[in-house]
Amino acid sequence: MKSMWTSSKPINGLRHFVLVNKIKEKDQIENLMVSVLDVEISLKISTKELINTDEWTEGWLDLPKSESITKDYLEYKLSNDSKQGISKIFVNDNSIFNIS
Repeated sequence: MKSMWTSSKPINGLRHFVLVNKIKEKDQIENLMVSVLDVEISLKISTKELINTDEWTEGWLDLPKSESITKDYLEYKLSNDSKQGISKIFVNDNSIFNIS
């Protein structure tokens, strides 16, 4: 599975994400995604959701700035919601983002 993905809809105002880790939870594989532009914006989604072509596209689409960074991003950063979420990211040894 590729590591670069574009969301069909902005998530907290951003659309370009990387897959940094896979986690097995409750007999299901969860994918830890992090925004390319802001590491504070991260999410866990199932593989089924990730490969649903209506929601995600493999690779980064070449989008106009107004579509890749929406006004919702600024609103999110100014809100208290940006202070919540995943506090630490642990990268597996076999992740392409493991540089140690």
